Amino acid sequence: MNSYDLTFVLGGARSGKSAYAERLALESGSPVTYIATARIGDDEFAERVRVHRERRPANWHLVEAPVDLAGALNEADREGHCVLIDCLTLWLANLLFSSDTADIATLPDEARIAFDAFDQALRKTRGKVIVVSNEIGLGVVPLGSVTRLYVDELGRLNQRVATASTRALFMAAGLPLTLKG
Repeated sequence: MNSYDLTFVLGGARSGKSAYAERLALESGSPVTYIATARIGDDEFAERVRVHRERRPANWHLVEAPVDLAGALNEADREGHCVLIDCLTLWLANLLFSSDTADIATLPDEARIAFDAFDQALRKTRGKVIVVSNEIGLGVVPLGSVTRLYVDELGRLNQRVATASTRALFMAAGLPLTLKG
């Protein structure tokens, strides 16, 4: 039986977190399922996604899960397998801004349910899981209430995953700093 193996890779924009997480997945020597949470909304973002796709090995299985991350993880997880989730930052944006939410003041119930389902899915994994997220709470407090809600909720989500992880790394300038494990 596999022991619980959850690695959390956290960092700022362009810190090297995705490339590092991909390297960890490759070095696992296991078959890899890459769960992408992005929704492509414009040409510039489509180019970013293209670069990510070209960087990954062709034999990795891709699952797109912009909202049902728990379901995708439950489906992909198996003993002797590696699942790489990239990233929680975009997943939260999809949960918060799935409709006209310009006046959102609190985390919607659907997002709370999705968080709880994801927590449960993480706790029962059998293979290696690598989760990527941005750390966006290192700057000033945002002026707008929607932006503050997003920053606060991502911070809380990151704390949940860090608590559940067996290993946590913070990426800075392409260098991994061990936070846990």
